[in-house]
Amino acid sequence: MIRHLVLFKLNEGVERDDPRVVEGVEAFRSLEGKIPELRHWELGWNISDRPIAYDFAINSAFEDPAALRTYVEHPEHQAGVALWREFATWVIADYEF
Repeated sequence: MIRHLVLFKLNEGVERDDPRVVEGVEAFRSLEGKIPELRHWELGWNISDRPIAYDFAINSAFEDPAALRTYVEHPEHQAGVALWREFATWVIADYEF
């Protein structure tokens, strides 16, 4: 199995209730059940007040690298990525477990 972690940092001046952010969260939330290769899907807002913390996280899992690649290239995933590019940066880690 492959774990796919994504941590998002909202751009300076962008808040969680910004309509673009709300739309971006909903775009990713709606992926559950739409992409067959997705084996585990959870996402949520950070609750830590530590200055090094990121703002939003996605934790997902896939059977193998090919399934992860299918997800990454899926049009619905790409649509969500395009939204998030407008107001955030992110880091990714993919690892076997």
